[in-house]
Amino acid sequence: MNKKTSQFNFAPADFIPFRDKKAIERVIRIKKEDITKHKNPDFRITVMPGADMEFLWINDMFTRIRTAMEAGKQFVMIAPNPWPNYYKLAALLNAAKVDCRRLYTFNMDEYANEKGEIAPETWEFGFMHAFKKYFWMNLDKKLRPPEKNIQGPNDKNIKVYGKMLADLGGADICYSGPGWTGHLAFIEPDAPEFSSTSLSDFMQMGPRVCRLSPFTIAQNSLHGSFGMSGNLCAVPPMAATIGPAEVVAAKHRIDQHGITVDGSFASWQRLTTRLVLHGPVTPLVPESILQKLRTDVWVSELAAANIETRWDKGY
Repeated sequence: MNKKTSQFNFAPADFIPFRDKKAIERVIRIKKEDITKHKNPDFRITVMPGADMEFLWINDMFTRIRTAMEAGKQFVMIAPNPWPNYYKLAALLNAAKVDCRRLYTFNMDEYANEKGEIAPETWEFGFMHAFKKYFWMNLDKKLRPPEKNIQGPNDKNIKVYGKMLADLGGADICYSGPGWTGHLAFIEPDAPEFSSTSLSDFMQMGPRVCRLSPFTIAQNSLHGSFGMSGNLCAVPPMAATIGPAEVVAAKHRIDQHGITVDGSFASWQRLTTRLVLHGPVTPLVPESILQKLRTDVWVSELAAANIETRWDKGY
């Protein structure tokens, strides 16, 4: 076949936030055995079986909370998207009889409607609703922190949400994981509310309500809470979120990469992971700022797998 006729060049669609094809082609070539290598020694990447990540995640939370509580110290945690397995963390704390009255938790984000009105905690698909249902309510009443210590962004506190964290000395730990756009919490690369003139300006931005990327809406329509069937209209169009400033101010960070489509090999996160960990540090891939910060990154073996053409597969 003539090489000239076999080539087909095109620019990525205009609505794709990060469109640097050379950078994408470079990170695609990163093999599984090289994904842990990074020039920042404080940006520590570990590849592990996906089944181990949940255990380590829960154990890390449990150990940090118990250590602080037994020392009589407060512990401030930025909590990621709540999911039912938070009950396992509560069960461990109950079994160890850990008095959690000095525990403070801040959910990193919450859905909002097209008017920017943040979902109330009574909404069954909301993050605060899930966090209280699966974690706080499962803690023994004698061990629970006061309900006022369990915070999430809402219409009343969004303008001071960052200050609330700062007044406690900032988060001791921030747990995160990238979305399809490379978003951190719901800090979207294509949200006008996070438009910035420079990386340094971007990293100082605090909490706000922003528009969700169409990619995030598509991603979340595959979540179990929304039926895993692509119902785009089930996902709210906006969200309240912490800003990069709260992540930067945290004393430590743990970032996880292990999302697949219902446990299969298919994963939009495989490329996103490489962009976050080894692409340019840019607001167009918000999680990439972690490369500049002391962060432990856990990558599942599936997320680290080589990116290769699969002619034996369709979707």
